[in-house]
Amino acid sequence: MNRWPRKPLGQITELYGGSTPSRENPAFWGGDIPWVTPTDLPTPNEGIAVVSHTKDRITKAGLDNSSATLVPKDSVLFSSRATIGKVAVAHMPLTTNQGFVNFVPRSEVTARFLAHALWVYREDIARLAGSTTFKEVSKSSLRKYRVPVPPLAEQARIVKLLDEADELRKLRVQADRRTAALLPSLFHEMFGDPFNKTTRRPSLPLGEIVSLGSGATPPKENPEFWNGRTPWVSPKDMKAQELTDAEDHVSASAFEKTNLQLIPEDTVLIVVRGMILAHTVPIRVCRASVAINQDMKALLPKQPIEAEVLRWSLQAQHAHLLNQVSTAGHGTKKLDSEKLRAVTIPVPPLTLQKEFAQRVTEIRGLEAEQAASRRHLDDLFQSLLHRAFEGEL
Repeated sequence: MNRWPRKPLGQITELYGGSTPSRENPAFWGGDIPWVTPTDLPTPNEGIAVVSHTKDRITKAGLDNSSATLVPKDSVLFSSRATIGKVAVAHMPLTTNQGFVNFVPRSEVTARFLAHALWVYREDIARLAGSTTFKEVSKSSLRKYRVPVPPLAEQARIVKLLDEADELRKLRVQADRRTAALLPSLFHEMFGDPFNKTTRRPSLPLGEIVSLGSGATPPKENPEFWNGRTPWVSPKDMKAQELTDAEDHVSASAFEKTNLQLIPEDTVLIVVRGMILAHTVPIRVCRASVAINQDMKALLPKQPIEAEVLRWSLQAQHAHLLNQVSTAGHGTKKLDSEKLRAVTIPVPPLTLQKEFAQRVTEIRGLEAEQAASRRHLDDLFQSLLHRAFEGEL
């Protein structure tokens, strides 16, 4: 049982909101007052951020003509709208937009301890927003929310332990990012850059190398077609780097009674329609036989080519592919099939392709080991957090 008193945030801090000065008045922008929005911070799962510089700044006139408040260094920022639970400590005086509630600690609590407390309880706090479409935790609700408040010396000890553990997690994430950068670097090293024409290999239009397999959606109202064994891939499933399964599955009847096609394993899949194309063109290799929906294309080889070479040839031209995306009726984003077929990619000798594919497999194995290590560190950190705020450390 927690041995420390739990006190309302309104008792141990001063709470302030934020605001956005009118964008139509240039006199309000480009000043020397740092101004932060929730999009400037990493996702809640990445931990507590530190704000030492900002993308945007406002002027004194902008501050005076909005309801924003300039909060001092060591204020704690908490995103209270939409993505609830981003936490940061200000390393300078600043102001924020209306997406934050900002806490100025009083003498009973330190900034770092308060930041850890808000981060630990972020999911519980988010539930205060209720079930409305636009989620927001009000300042009045946050004032009443209670957190454990140990003596200051104990706070300092807990913060030291948590910061050290969190630093290990962040180092793991940095190492993971460096590993993720190995694949595009390896591709450029072996094959050059096809988009910038530095490739050292013969290139062909994609349409001469593959045919484009289409997808479909069996009627949802017919249960005979669903809950089978074959993954049915749609754009939402393309977030995973290794595509081994999907959220939905189709039955054998779906292939027999509709125009759905079975796509063989180790086929490259690409999203060609949908709002997701506003920001990215997802490209993955399926590691199992799958079906796809109508917003996808399967790149079915007409000649021998390793799936990983095909994938990374297209990934190397991601910016070019994104530029080929057009807006169809009703604002739908679309990558036209003819434009896709016209993209040129290098076709190196098969022996070199297999060497690249083998090295990709080795890097994927390293990523899997790192992912296991990251999960272990996350589990240890969560256990440490729980024990710290239960007074068990």
